[in-house]
Amino acid sequence: MTMAWVRKSYRVPAKRGGRVEYTGEGRPEFGTIRSARSGRLMIQIDGIRHTMPFHPTWRLRYLDPAVSEIPL
Repeated sequence: MTMAWVRKSYRVPAKRGGRVEYTGEGRPEFGTIRSARSGRLMIQIDGIRHTMPFHPTWRLRYLDPAVSEIPL
């Protein structure tokens, strides 16, 4: 399933290179969307070398690229 499928099916603004905030572990972690696979987003959390699968709506906040609070 492609990134377009994820956007349409889950009604999220997911795109390759987009930034997200994940709060499923009790503290915010920032990451970058790298791809989509099997209906999941493959996200590289900052400071981690590999990507991990995330459900497109589970505790993810899609960040606006213009937001300056995003640590790089």
